[in-house]
Order: sequence, then C-alpha cells, then structure tokens
Amino acid sequence: MSYGPKPWQQLHWDERAAGNFMGGGAGTGLLIFSTLAGAEGTLRIVLLLLSLALIGIGLLCVWAEIGRPLRAINVFFHPHTSWMSREAAVAPLVMISGAASLLWPQLQPLAALFAAAFLYCQARILKASKGIPSWREPRIVPLIFATGLAEGAGLYWLFAPWWGQGSTWAWLALGVLLLLRFLAGSGWYAKLAASLQKRPASLRAVDRTKPGYVAGSLVPLALMLIVWLVPLPASLAQPLQALTGLLATAGGAFFKFMLITRAAFNQGFALPHLPVRGGR
Repeated sequence: MSYGPKPWQQLHWDERAAGNFMGGGAGTGLLIFSTLAGAEGTLRIVLLLLSLALIGIGLLCVWAEIGRPLRAINVFFHPHTSWMSREAAVAPLVMISGAASLLWPQLQPLAALFAAAFLYCQARILKASKGIPSWREPRIVPLIFATGLAEGAGLYWLFAPWWGQGSTWAWLALGVLLLLRFLAGSGWYAKLAASLQKRPASLRAVDRTKPGYVAGSLVPLALMLIVWLVPLPASLAQPLQALTGLLATAGGAFFKFMLITRAAFNQGFALPHLPVRGGR
C-alpha cells in the first residue's frame, strides 16, 4: 500500500517552454550541421538566417512564459548554479557571432561552437529538473543533443537539394544522426520504463513521446537508405531528400513538444511511516 498523492502533470512549463527547446534545438543543430556541411553562397545565408530566427523564436517563447517578463534580466545572475543562466549567457554569443558570420564567413565556426554550448545547456536544464523523472534521467542529455543535431541535419537537407548542394558524406551523416537519436531514445525509454513500472500514468505519458524518436527516426532513415542505395533520377531524388529532412525535423519537434507538455509528471511523494496518535 502506498501513501501520499499520486504523481501529477506539471503545469509550470507549457507550450511556450516547449517552443524554446524546439526552436533552440533545431536552430543550433542547423547552425552546427550547415557549418560542417560547408553550405555556400545564398544557401549559407538562408540557413544561417533560419537558424538564428529559430533560436530567437525559442528565446521569445520562454520570455513570454515568464510571469514578470521585465524581470527576465535576473536569469543572468546565477551562472554558477543554473544551467538556464548558462543558456542565457551563451545565447547572445550565438546570436552576435551568427549575425557577424553573415558578413564574415570565417566567424561561422565560432558561431557553431557557441551553438553547441547552447544546445548542451538546454539538455542539462532538463536533467537538472530533479522532480520530473522523465527529465532527470541522465540519458536525456545525449538524447536532446542528438535530437537537435538530427533536426538541424533535417533542415539542411530540406533546403540543400534545391540549391544543388549537399555531399554524400553529409547525406550519410543525416542517417547516422537519426540512428543515434533512435538509440538514445530507446535507451532513455528503457531506463524510465524500468523505474516507472509502479506509476502507470507517468509511464503512459512517456509512451506518448515514442513516435518522435521511433517513427520520427526510422522512417526518414529508411528514406535516406533508399536514396543512397537506389540509383534515382535527380527529379525524384531531390524531393525525397527534402521529404527526409522534413520528417527528421518534425519527429524531433514532436518528441520535444510531448516531452515538455505531456510526459512531465512530477515524482509525487510517499509517506512510508504515518504518525500514530498516542504512540512513539
């Protein structure tokens, strides 16, 4: 017999908080992947602007969630203890270096480095939420990081085929990232399923995230292999590449939305020893 209230769905972080992880993760992933893939010319400018826009939208979402937006400056004051403060401290570096890269391309690797730090901070924000079992599981860190990179690779391939860019290794890299996201998600889920067996509501909530890293990874991975292994004309290969990129990005966005808004059950509490009136 258990005592105390059952776990309940947290309501402090809603769709706006999810928007920060969705936009920030996809934007930083795109900035990193497009830099490594060597996007050039107009495509580089388009992807750079898109990545900065996504990061900015994510930051606006979390700013809108704050009960007193004018006090948002306080988030910068605790970098020694808070991963959210560290994220906020890195954000201006990403935006400034990314904007400067529009004029000076040689600065883009620095912007990508700051983007990687931003994405890591986001993953650690979730792990630091000790009261939410689905967030505090250590495997959430590689899962969130791999998800952001896979989303970024997906966005790159959503645009690159139409500019005639995108190398074979970048196409294979998308497949590797999708596989890593699937493996990281499976490991994360297995650990949670073992620890939440006695909490069916919490486990059902975590189940709702599975399509994001299962179908959202395996379906585009299958398309990637088809395009890679089967000789297809460009008129067919390009739309399939763009579709693969779209599905890879959509799967990650769905996973993070469900993780923040649906799978975030509090741990609850138990009282194994109740006081007895008149007894020691």
